[in-house]
Amino acid sequence: MKTITNIIYPPFALLAFACFALSPQSKAANTPNTPDPGPLPISNTTDGQLALSGVTGLYNSAFGIYALLSNGAASFNTGVGADVLLVNTANEQTAMGAAVLFSNTTGINNTGVGAFGLFFNGTASNNTAIGHRALENNDVTAAGLGNGNTAVGAQALTQNIDGPFNDAVGAFALLNNTDGFSNNALGESALFSNIHASGNTAIGDAALAFNDSSGNGLANNNTAVGAAALFNNVDGSENTALGTGAGQNVIAGFNNTYVGDFVGALAADESNTIRIGDLSNGNGAGSLACFIGGIFNNFQPVGGSVVEVTLDLATDELGWDVGPNQGGSAPSVPSRSAPLRRSAPGAPAQRSAMLNGTVGKVEKLEATVAQQQKQIDTLTAQLREQAAQIQKVSAQVQMSKTASRVVNNQ
Repeated sequence: MKTITNIIYPPFALLAFACFALSPQSKAANTPNTPDPGPLPISNTTDGQLALSGVTGLYNSAFGIYALLSNGAASFNTGVGADVLLVNTANEQTAMGAAVLFSNTTGINNTGVGAFGLFFNGTASNNTAIGHRALENNDVTAAGLGNGNTAVGAQALTQNIDGPFNDAVGAFALLNNTDGFSNNALGESALFSNIHASGNTAIGDAALAFNDSSGNGLANNNTAVGAAALFNNVDGSENTALGTGAGQNVIAGFNNTYVGDFVGALAADESNTIRIGDLSNGNGAGSLACFIGGIFNNFQPVGGSVVEVTLDLATDELGWDVGPNQGGSAPSVPSRSAPLRRSAPGAPAQRSAMLNGTVGKVEKLEATVAQQQKQIDTLTAQLREQAAQIQKVSAQVQMSKTASRVVNNQ
């Protein structure tokens, strides 16, 4: 006997449920001959079944079945596509594409362009998603922590849940990030595997592609510029790589600096190492020491009372020697252990001690925002009053026209 199992992904399941519950057949079965809801309040524009149903807010635009269905008193929202902003009650949202911002309720100032973008976002704010399923799972917990994210590209930041202030530009950039914060990814699959790590910058296709793929949250504060730079890094931190394929063999090492295409390509996983422009064997395949090609012909004197830079002219290897007044002893190099996992920003009360001199600026900013909000409320009230007056005048004009027709008929 053959068993057939149907798998429905959560977004489609929710969408199918909503469409069934609100379908014309279902409504007809319960409330036949549903009356026309009548004209919309002034300044609202709609085209689609039950779009902007029951709206009382101002300056909303909805195009598509069930678009802005629960909008109510919210204002300045724009939705284009089936089920966009379905349960939204907040102001100043923009959604274009099927089921964009489907679950948003009170999150404000969000913009989604592309099917299923910001689909699960409920209360998080100031997010921008452009691309198919970009930021799809953001704020699925409705904790309101996934704020201030920008995702441009198909499935960019699609798994982000509570991580704030991430920027992803490129298809699949930061795709697996869940609660890592302050990451910047520019390029296809940049920081693709990052889950919890924070403060990373990847510029270039597949740069830092496996960063934090272990989920340990240790791979923080890495900077990779160039396609596939620091490609294999998993738990390493504080690494800097500039150049295509630079630092490819770093896995858990930390505090390394690589400058030049494929620099360090033959080195094993390491820490506290600087490699600049390996030239002796071309494209980084040098003798695995620090190389600076620019001083190859710059001869250095030997002597003095400090540690001196030396250069092997046969291999352009940069090294050091001890001056005669130091008694032949090398300076001590400070030891350093790998850093611990970074924690996400705490709530405002928990972070207040860290703000120090910025508290006054924050308070000033909050006062400005509060003042602006009062101005917006005043403007909204004025607009409502104007709308009521316009409707009253329109009704009077209509009555006048009707009376005129009656007189003419007599």
